[in-house]
Amino acid sequence: MADLESRPAAVQTVSVKARLAAAGLSHGAARPGSRPGPDGSGHVSARVAEARSRAGERGDRQRQALRPLGVVFLAVVLTASAQTHPGPALRGAGLAVALLLLVYAVTVLTAVSVGWARRGPAAQAAVSTLTGGCGVALAVLQPRGPVEVAASLGVWIAAVRLPAVPAAVAAGAVTVALAVAVGLTGQPAAQSAVTAVLFCLLLAVTGQFIRRGRESQDRTELLLAQLQDARDAEAAAAALAERSRIAGELHDVLAHSLSGLAIQLQGARKLAGKEAASEALRAAIERSAELTKAGLVDARQAVSALRGEQLPALDRLGALVEDFRRDTGAEATLRVEGTSRPLPAEASLALFRGVQEALTNITRYAPGAVTAVTVSYQPDRTMVTIEDRLCSTGTGPGTAPAGWPGLLETRAAGTA
Repeated sequence: MADLESRPAAVQTVSVKARLAAAGLSHGAARPGSRPGPDGSGHVSARVAEARSRAGERGDRQRQALRPLGVVFLAVVLTASAQTHPGPALRGAGLAVALLLLVYAVTVLTAVSVGWARRGPAAQAAVSTLTGGCGVALAVLQPRGPVEVAASLGVWIAAVRLPAVPAAVAAGAVTVALAVAVGLTGQPAAQSAVTAVLFCLLLAVTGQFIRRGRESQDRTELLLAQLQDARDAEAAAAALAERSRIAGELHDVLAHSLSGLAIQLQGARKLAGKEAASEALRAAIERSAELTKAGLVDARQAVSALRGEQLPALDRLGALVEDFRRDTGAEATLRVEGTSRPLPAEASLALFRGVQEALTNITRYAPGAVTAVTVSYQPDRTMVTIEDRLCSTGTGPGTAPAGWPGLLETRAAGTA
């Protein structure tokens, strides 16, 4: 909450008119659970971002859980291949087997790492195809080796990591190549090929089932977050509609009543002039007329706040000072000290109103005075100071003849 204070330089203190801000009616207050608008601005609400973050964490946990399966596949392939003829060696067919096992092991260990699993479809397609290709080559060189297990791991990676169509293409290519290799080298050929195809098909279906289950859970959580955002937006729209209705009723009641009161006071002022009323009575009527005008301004501000319209803030001080200089012809300056920073809406509105009222008092009670508005951004607060100097009297800043009402020097501070 803004810590607002007023320190008068004269006898009379002028209010900062922060009642609207204190009531929480300022425009621009943050609304929880904001969602992207229908204009496609791309803004993502905190709830949706949290749902996506949970989905990513859930995917990482699932990959960590399936990582031992890849290590088991690799251990089975290496063990069975080392016990099959021709085994890994440094020459001939054994050298080819050794090189294929090395590439196969590096590819599998890369594929099961969490960092690689977060890469895009192209990287997953490459690693699954390379894994399956090494398995098919091993099936050609070692017909009695782990022919189904080695190549089928590539099918599993494609099914778990890729969308349906790319997964079908990659897994189908590996399966067909494996069936041809087994059919040409295995005995009996047909039975070995059918066994390899069925095993690859089982892994592909299982992998796609796991992938779709995870995607379905992620999609459901995301839709629930978006639904909650939509409900919040609907509730905010309903609240705004109700505030607009209340604003209309306030406008009808207050504006009409105060306008009528202002007309009556004008008549009373003229009547007091004709009847030669006392100076005290005339002053009371004048003051009542000023209060009525101020009440009309406050009523319009309250209606605007209820309707959600933009309220003035500290960033509009430059335009305010420029209007003051143009309307009065007096010298007025605006100086900013420190690094500007955004302020809470309540504090910014209160500071702007304080400057606005001080300039009004200077226009009314010290016309022609040299005015200086200073905005000082301090570490723990923001200070706004308005000073005026009456050059004709040679007095100091903020001084005026005795008996003048109003405030010739106003300081208002708000905690940033």
